[in-house]
Amino acid sequence: MKLYKLLRGVLLNDGEAYRLLEEDWDNLVNRDGLYGYLNNVASVKPLIGESEAESWIGGELLPPIGCQEVWAAGVTYFRSMEARMEESSGTGGADLYDRVYHAERPELFFKALPQRVAGHGQEVSIRRDSAWNVPEPELTLYINAQGNIQGYTVGNDMSSRSIEGENALYLPQAKVYDRSAALGPCLFVPPTPMDTETAIEMDIIRHNRVMFHDAVKINRIKRPLEELVGYLYRECSFARGCFLMTGTSLVPPSDFTLHIGDRVDITINPIGTLSNTVGYN
Repeated sequence: MKLYKLLRGVLLNDGEAYRLLEEDWDNLVNRDGLYGYLNNVASVKPLIGESEAESWIGGELLPPIGCQEVWAAGVTYFRSMEARMEESSGTGGADLYDRVYHAERPELFFKALPQRVAGHGQEVSIRRDSAWNVPEPELTLYINAQGNIQGYTVGNDMSSRSIEGENALYLPQAKVYDRSAALGPCLFVPPTPMDTETAIEMDIIRHNRVMFHDAVKINRIKRPLEELVGYLYRECSFARGCFLMTGTSLVPPSDFTLHIGDRVDITINPIGTLSNTVGYN
């Protein structure tokens, strides 16, 4: 069974690489039956060597996004609900998160335009006006214009917990700013949906020391992925598709905040590892 990984300009499959020189990224991914299309590409495209593939990709991996928007789902795991209630306990907003976790309608919010998205190996940012900042590792869906899930990537939904905890109406400021999102290292296109036993793993490293490590399986999510997609596409159209971060259950302790220079490694196998360092804009 072939498992395809799409990078900008290159298709990878179990150590084999194929150049996609003439492909427009948005046209390439925004189709039904993307896996079958890539199967056909791999059968007719000439192989290229590892060194040529590295040269074609370049020294820095671009995020696997063209002109798509990035959206996110919130409070989809029980641990996320607990963390949000904790951060809002002093401002009277804790009840909001308990209610949305148990509600029929999920929380969905706009996260980023493509120019605000970092790729693998690039910097993500924390806000200068926030005292409590954390990464949020998330399985991220690529959904085409027809509303069908065609691929997966690793997402980092950077969050300013002190700002969101101050007032839930500050959510856009806590979530949406330059380099507040990262996607990568590739767009993973399997023949079947992701196994619910798949694990999301995160390490936060400071001065070569692991400050936080945890893992969770995606079967802990409260809502089916197709349900999240259905709500997102109810009254929104996406001409070239969109990306949807599906929420996190990995939350560092409340006394932890990111520092400049920290490295965040998020692994979802078989997609790979998304690694970013932390900086200011």
